[in-house]
Amino acid sequence: MKLSRERVEHIAGLARLALSDEEIARYQAQLSAILEHFEHLQDLETDDIPPTATVLPLRSVTRADKTEPPMDRERALANAPEVENGCFKVPAVLE
Repeated sequence: MKLSRERVEHIAGLARLALSDEEIARYQAQLSAILEHFEHLQDLETDDIPPTATVLPLRSVTRADKTEPPMDRERALANAPEVENGCFKVPAVLE
């Protein structure tokens, strides 16, 4: 499918792009080539191929839940800028 110059200018306008005449000509050729490739893909017979969400096998990326002992208080507060009564001390948010 050959894109017209006006169509490329319209697409550029939708994308809020200011293109030079050279860029319009270059994108006209590039976008036309992409659309021609999609036309070839339309000719492929895909009726026997089931729709899929992904071509990769599904796998869980989360770790298994397991209980662990809690971090001791001294280690948790080791990098705190301020500590008060064994807790993080932060500036008051409410008056």
